[in-house]
Amino acid sequence: MPTRPSTPRILAGAALLPLVLVSPAWGRPAPPRAVVPEPPATLCATAGVLRGEHGQRATVSLCADDGTPTMSVSAPATCGRAGTRVRYACQTSGRWTARHGERTALSGTLPGAAQYPGPGTYDISATVRVRSAPAAVDLRGTVQARLTLTAPPPERTHRIQVDREAVRAGAVTTLTYTVHRDSARGDGSARLGLIGEEGSGVRLSTADGRCVNPLVGRYPSKTRLAHSLDCALTDLQPGRPAKVVVRVTVGGTCSTVVSKLGYWMPQGQALYTGGTLAGPTVGCR
Repeated sequence: MPTRPSTPRILAGAALLPLVLVSPAWGRPAPPRAVVPEPPATLCATAGVLRGEHGQRATVSLCADDGTPTMSVSAPATCGRAGTRVRYACQTSGRWTARHGERTALSGTLPGAAQYPGPGTYDISATVRVRSAPAAVDLRGTVQARLTLTAPPPERTHRIQVDREAVRAGAVTTLTYTVHRDSARGDGSARLGLIGEEGSGVRLSTADGRCVNPLVGRYPSKTRLAHSLDCALTDLQPGRPAKVVVRVTVGGTCSTVVSKLGYWMPQGQALYTGGTLAGPTVGCR
């Protein structure tokens, strides 16, 4: 009795094998997509129109940057004068204040920058002076705009701590500053700056060889600022902070002590990759 050929059965089985091997991958969840942060951006809004008695006019905008460690605020303007077709270049100057709800978040000069406080809606007001070239427009006034910034604050790479909240008038107070580098980005170099109030008679000193009182004046001057210290730190590592012990001598006039840290975040040979961190301000009692 003849037998049925078995070849088609074998082929059918072989055809099913790739389906069996591949099908489990169809049921796997897709890997999450990496979140790519938005690049730094500038947001602008028309803030007001200033007018003069003789047809002068200036339309002022307020602009703020987000996505960087600092928030820069500027007030570009277009200006002109009725009855002329002259194309004017407009210069603005003044001061600005940014409020977040009922709280004043930042303030400064125009143009100017302050440490970025994070996303949110800010009411920015400015007292401005607008002048033109060629000279025809010279206006002053107050303008206001509401800007909503969305970028999260950049990752904080460094921080400064100090062990006291205040120094005392008529006494010597020892302050211990601790500088942390919390990120593997960048390198171990940073510059810690401390400064008291000029003219108060406060003196800052330390036995730390990494610090000096800054030299001022034209060569061959050897005058140094007794109320300021500049410390070059070169061995900052995550998990290995640097400590700087400072003696603050205050006379009869109180003085606060302000601190800041400058650091570089190398990106090849790009020059503008660093940052400045505002440290704690030590009060005076």
